[in-house]
Amino acid sequence: MKRRSQLYVPGVNEKMVQKSLQIPADSIIFDLEDSVPPEDKQKAREIIKRNLVNDWGNRELCVRINSISDKEGMKDILFFSDLEKIDLFLVPKAESDLSFVHKATGKRLEPIIETPRGLVKLEEIVRSEGVVALTYGAADLALHSLGQVRGYEKNTSLMLEIVSVARAYDVEPIDKVYFDLKNTLGFKEEAEIAKALGFSGKQVIHPSQVELANQVFSPSPEEMAWYKEIVEAYERAIKEGRGAIRLRDQLIDNVHYKIAKRYIQDFP
Repeated sequence: MKRRSQLYVPGVNEKMVQKSLQIPADSIIFDLEDSVPPEDKQKAREIIKRNLVNDWGNRELCVRINSISDKEGMKDILFFSDLEKIDLFLVPKAESDLSFVHKATGKRLEPIIETPRGLVKLEEIVRSEGVVALTYGAADLALHSLGQVRGYEKNTSLMLEIVSVARAYDVEPIDKVYFDLKNTLGFKEEAEIAKALGFSGKQVIHPSQVELANQVFSPSPEEMAWYKEIVEAYERAIKEGRGAIRLRDQLIDNVHYKIAKRYIQDFP
């Protein structure tokens, strides 16, 4: 499935939960962690459950649970484990093997790397049973590393590490949220960098960011035409016994062919 955009929706706000029905995000993340005060956790769970009866189409429905080291996290897991419409748990501040969560619930998992320990244990976390996607948080990493958010916002070294470990284990890397809601140009630029590095999509915190994320992480009609041209030309060359060709003054070999085929398969 595509995860070009993953929209966070405060689970305690029923109006926003219902509004998200009309928003074309690939994944809807009902949040039970940061956006929900401690006294409203159970209320948020009930709101989310009540709204699962709506027609959500083929979108992925997710819950960002509370930390699994916290009793509220355990309550979240128990509450949602038998609700079939919930496809995936986002696990905040992941720091160790999460296989037990998948085994206990059958849910797919998306760890969020938000601490130095989580970064050090990245490969162990990604190898957990049930993990299908991976993301990270700039603000929490800055907090727990005694750094500043700006040091993590456009940190391509960090992004490359996330992408490399995720792709090594066939897990989708999803880029972090972008906090400046008015700066659409900044959002697009950050998303384009993430796409160039190999991220599949971006987490978003406002409906206005969804369409832009979908656009950036989808190939344009011009790109698709180019990919189809590559595939057709290269397959002709293979039949002629050639392993590399010149197309529009560009060298095209097997790697370019595989990239083009992947896009055509992902975006038919």
